[in-house]
Amino acid sequence: MRNRFPMVYGHIGKPVTRATPTKARNHAGSGRTKVTDGEHMGSGSVRGAGQRRVTATIGDVATAAGVSRATVSRVMNGRSTVDAAIAERVRSAAAELSYRPSNAARSLALGRTQTVALVVPDLGNPVFQQILRGVMDGAAEDGYRVLVADTVEDDQQEGAIALEARMRCDALVLVSPRVGDAELSALIADVEPVVLVNRETNGAAPSLVVDYEDAAVQVVEHLVALGHRRMVYLGGPVRSASDEMRRAGLDRARARHTDLEILDLPAGPDIQAGHAAAPAVLATRATAAVAFNDLVAFGLLAGLNEAGVAVPADISVAGFDDIELSRYATPALTTVAVPQAELGRHAWRELHAVIDDDAHPASSARFTPSLEVRGSTGPVPQGPERVHITDDDLVARQPEEVPTVPPTAAPVWSVPADPAADAVVLTCGDGLELVRRDGGDRMPKVHARRPYLHPVHTLAGVPLTDVSPVDHRHHYGVGIAVPDVNGTSHWGGRTFIEDVGPTLLKNHGRQTSAGIRVEPGVPGAAGTAGETLVEDVVWSDEHGEPQLREERRISARLLPVAPGSGAAPGWVLDWRSTLHADHGPLEIRSPATNGRPGAGYGGLFWRLPIAESTTVLSAAGTGENRAHGGTSPWVAFVQQQGGRSTTLLLVQPGQVRPWFLRSAEYPGACPALAWDAPLVVPDGGSVRLDLVAVLLDTELTAEAAAGLASGLTDGGRR
Repeated sequence: MRNRFPMVYGHIGKPVTRATPTKARNHAGSGRTKVTDGEHMGSGSVRGAGQRRVTATIGDVATAAGVSRATVSRVMNGRSTVDAAIAERVRSAAAELSYRPSNAARSLALGRTQTVALVVPDLGNPVFQQILRGVMDGAAEDGYRVLVADTVEDDQQEGAIALEARMRCDALVLVSPRVGDAELSALIADVEPVVLVNRETNGAAPSLVVDYEDAAVQVVEHLVALGHRRMVYLGGPVRSASDEMRRAGLDRARARHTDLEILDLPAGPDIQAGHAAAPAVLATRATAAVAFNDLVAFGLLAGLNEAGVAVPADISVAGFDDIELSRYATPALTTVAVPQAELGRHAWRELHAVIDDDAHPASSARFTPSLEVRGSTGPVPQGPERVHITDDDLVARQPEEVPTVPPTAAPVWSVPADPAADAVVLTCGDGLELVRRDGGDRMPKVHARRPYLHPVHTLAGVPLTDVSPVDHRHHYGVGIAVPDVNGTSHWGGRTFIEDVGPTLLKNHGRQTSAGIRVEPGVPGAAGTAGETLVEDVVWSDEHGEPQLREERRISARLLPVAPGSGAAPGWVLDWRSTLHADHGPLEIRSPATNGRPGAGYGGLFWRLPIAESTTVLSAAGTGENRAHGGTSPWVAFVQQQGGRSTTLLLVQPGQVRPWFLRSAEYPGACPALAWDAPLVVPDGGSVRLDLVAVLLDTELTAEAAAGLASGLTDGGRR
């Protein structure tokens, strides 16, 4: 059984345990106990001539001061009935003998342990830790220690745990008790003196309450001001009084705003609860989520992040309590600040007053929290998706001079004994790393695990891929990502459903390597040939059933540079994949075919990193709008970053499919398999995906890009 009393702060040793009646009151002065010699056996010492050092006793002090043992006891206990001159003589004798009274004996004499207990539902919650710190600080100043009991959110055992804690100490602080009102009233009578935090007692005991009702109103009013009208509340523990107060605040907000809809989802009190609730939150189509506390909000942020949902661009998130980590979340969490440590200090002041005076009237204090607005909340999204800006009006820059670096040895693949555990690497020359292949085993399941290439570098070492970026967590370097294969997502993130929109479903498939080998390169006219990485990949649906077989071939070669030409060095990555419908017919779809115009993504997708500037070139002209949806044989991304220019030229060497392309919101592109109509592959049939990429450490013009692309498609490809 888990230890309910994990630690005693400020006290070394076993907590004092004593027999206590069922009604465990024990106020100051309620008992009178005769003091004996053993009651003040101390830690000091005396030593006669030629004798070894011995511990000083209360009798030694009495003899030295010329008084009785009872007088010493009264002085040591701080009673005022002893003459001041005699008391000073006793204290001087005690100091001379280094006498210290025994705490255990004093507790027995006074009927006190000088210990109080703090009972919390979950010691792992930072809010309760801060309340504990406040109680400890106040108690230490008054010579008390604090025993901690954790009920682990078990309301069935909470009363028994509180009673056991009370039997070990002088008084209790009950924090956020979960028991019902009738049970709480009976418990207060059994364990008083007691002070409650975050629970009303109707005068039965002192109580400190955070106005979570007002806090909830503050959060909702903030979100309403940002334009949100459809929200979701992730509820806390079923028997939490503070959860009820939050709900009362939500009801007040609904009454104020008749067009406001606040949906209710059960969650819980911790990070795991928030993470598990992410799919349900997205299914509500709410534009804002309010979590029971900051821990639940953290879990929700993680789940949304994994699903590729941007906060606050796609959905706003807010919490309660303002624990210390809230400001360091990504994005920083909007929350309601509660004076946690002050609650603890105030609780001690109330409890100490009751301990010293059992006639002290019960009082109630209410704390009003304050809203802390941070980066996790923002304006309501305009339309179903964020607006894409374009770069049609960008002015083309003049290419810059780049020193020519002669080609080195042909690129080679390095395949470890266990590709599932170690990366497959493409190197060139003296260990220059161009590409790493990752099997995708560490991806979250919601991202549709698949093998991919990242990073992919230019010859100068500039990466031209990105993995799991903040804007789209399910983007991974270069790989084959398809949003809908017979209803299974091999893209990751949300699935677009007509008349509903992007929705997180449990339909994420997996691409698994069935074997990797390397074939030697064959010299060709287009440049120094490199080796070819051949991989067999099995695509499985969300249930683990195979859907198709892919034969993947990836090769690399250096671009030839004529001596004295001044041309920039570069290299070529050639990817060919054939998808075989070995397990029945295939229907490949996209959001565009499912009702979202222009969103025809799916295929061999290349995700680039965000740069200071990105310009798109194509045969149709300059700009994202001219390339997106077009059938130019090639597109080029020209980027500037840190004073350096690079160009990624993507060429379709065979059948030219429409380009799905972005450059302003994020840079990425793929030839679309299902641009505006589903792609059907009959049982036993196949479909081919080809893409040739040229990576350069310079800025190409449209004319240079067209010429280079033409050389790759007109017989220059291996």
